[in-house]
Amino acid sequence: MLTRFRLSIACVAATAVVAVHAYAQQGTDGQIADPDFKPSIAKPSYSRDHPAIVLDEAHANFHTAAGRYKPFVDVVQADGYRVVAGTQPFTSASLANARVLVIANAVGTQFAPGPEPPSAFSDAECDAVRDWVRAGGSLLLIADHTPFGATAFALAQRFGVEMGKGYAWTPDEKREPSTTVTYARGSGLATNHPITRGLRRVVAFTGQSLSVPPGATALLTFGDVAYESTAANGESDVKAFREGKPFRARKITGRAQALAFAFGKGRVVMTGEAAMFSAQVVRFTDQGKPVEFKMGMNVPGNDNQQFLLNIMRWLTSLPQ
Repeated sequence: MLTRFRLSIACVAATAVVAVHAYAQQGTDGQIADPDFKPSIAKPSYSRDHPAIVLDEAHANFHTAAGRYKPFVDVVQADGYRVVAGTQPFTSASLANARVLVIANAVGTQFAPGPEPPSAFSDAECDAVRDWVRAGGSLLLIADHTPFGATAFALAQRFGVEMGKGYAWTPDEKREPSTTVTYARGSGLATNHPITRGLRRVVAFTGQSLSVPPGATALLTFGDVAYESTAANGESDVKAFREGKPFRARKITGRAQALAFAFGKGRVVMTGEAAMFSAQVVRFTDQGKPVEFKMGMNVPGNDNQQFLLNIMRWLTSLPQ
């Protein structure tokens, strides 16, 4: 049986293949939205007005409203938001009616495999998003493990954030390297921000690291023993870690996996992990045996759904 770390490597490889072949709009049998997931919200935030949430689908996004991010859509719609698929390049005109722009794992139409894939967005689009936020818009930018850190790198830079572009890992309770990272009170989960108020446990399922620019709040912070590997070095890094030998992964202690900040008149939340805001079922075969596991809001014992709700409410300036 594969370890959790190697399971994540398999998912990374599958993700890259899907992105290269532009199947992001269609989904695959191996990684799908959990059909049994149902959001639970006692009192929706919006019962009269329904703010428009534009979910980007114009950049060969791995997560779409009808695909792997259907659980995301179900949650925010249950809270009273109106989700609209964004099918146009980013311009001042295409963003004019959006209350919040959500970008999840964009790869771009010019994606090509390699250590440094091109930006998913043109320079003009990056500038348009930056200017729109500065004028009062709200952005939720979600960019997962490789290749998504690289394809969103230029856009993140417009807001002073440097994406790690690899995939992050930490030892679990058995000192086994794992890309499933748990954040709790006193262990990486911020206590001084409205977005994390009332949360006890947030779980990320593979991802990358983010720098924390001046004025930003790290909502999820990597602990003392945390590393980020490139796709090429992942297996060798883990082997060396287990054997107590030097390895190439960079240490990411103090970097974030989610952060929030004001930008001009607008607000920004960035996360280096996408599955935490979905509810997915992953199925594949390992050595002739079927393997199935869940990722996201459908995993018992986490507060990821409330984390998402708090983010959206903060981005739309609701009191919390």
